Amino acid sequence: MPPVTDTRIEAAVVRRLRAAGCVFAEDEARLLLEASEGAGAADAAAELERLVRRRVAGEPLEQLVGWAEFAGLRIHVEPGVFVPRRRTEFLAAEAGRLASEVAARSGGLPVVVDLCCGTGAIGAAIADAASPIELVAADLDPAAVRAARRNLEPRGGLVVEGDLFDPLPERLRGRVDVLAVNAPYVPSDDHEARLALDGGGDGLDVHRRVAASAGLWLAPGGHLLIETSEEQAPVTAAIVRAGGLEERIVRSEETDSTVVIGRL
Repeated sequence: MPPVTDTRIEAAVVRRLRAAGCVFAEDEARLLLEASEGAGAADAAAELERLVRRRVAGEPLEQLVGWAEFAGLRIHVEPGVFVPRRRTEFLAAEAGRLASEVAARSGGLPVVVDLCCGTGAIGAAIADAASPIELVAADLDPAAVRAARRNLEPRGGLVVEGDLFDPLPERLRGRVDVLAVNAPYVPSDDHEARLALDGGGDGLDVHRRVAASAGLWLAPGGHLLIETSEEQAPVTAAIVRAGGLEERIVRSEETDSTVVIGRL
C-alpha cells in the first residue's frame, strides 16, 4: 500500500471531504493526514480511513485531530467537549485587555477566573496576552476539566470541577479582577423564548445565576464578561445590572461577537 502521504491518497481524501460538504476540504485533509501519521507507519492508512469516515459522518474536525486553534494557540480538545469558536476570541481579547490594565495600574498579579471553562481556551488566551496572572478555571463537566487541565496547568493555572462558583477557592472571594464566562446561551425553544424572555426558555438562566453571585467574588472595580448573542444582549445586560454591576455591551462585527461587560 502507498504511504499515507502519497498525493493520490491526499487527493482522494479531499474529494471525499468535498463531497460531504466540507468547505475547507484541502486544509482538513492535510490535518487528517497528519493525525493519522501519529498512529505509526503500520496503522497510518487504517487510521486515516477511520478519521475520514468519522469526518464525513459529521464529527467535528477538532475532536478528530485532538486540538483546535484559538487566538493563535493550539488548544487540546477532549471527545464530547465543546470546541472553542472563533467568535469567542473577542471575549478572550477583551478579558486580556482588562487584565493587562489591572497589572499596569496596580503593579500586582491580576486574578482571573475562567468560569464554565470548557477546554480552558479563554483562560489560555488571557494568560498568553496578560501573563503573569493568577488563573483559576472551573467547569461542571469532568471531560472539560481534563481538557482544561492539559491546556492550563502548563500555564500555571488551577482547574477545579463543580457548578459555577461552588468549587472556587474561598481565598478568591472579593479578589477576582476579571471573571470571564462563556456559558450556554442558546434558547431551548426560540419561539417560546421570544414570547417569554423572563422564562427559562430564553437560554439565559446561567447568566442569571452568574450575575447574582458575581459581586461576591469580584474585587472593587473588577469586571464580569459574558458572551451572548446580539439579540439577547439587552436582556443579558439587564441581568448583569440587576446583579449590582455597571453594564455595557461591546461588539465585534468582524467575528459576529457580542459581550456584556459588568463592572463592580
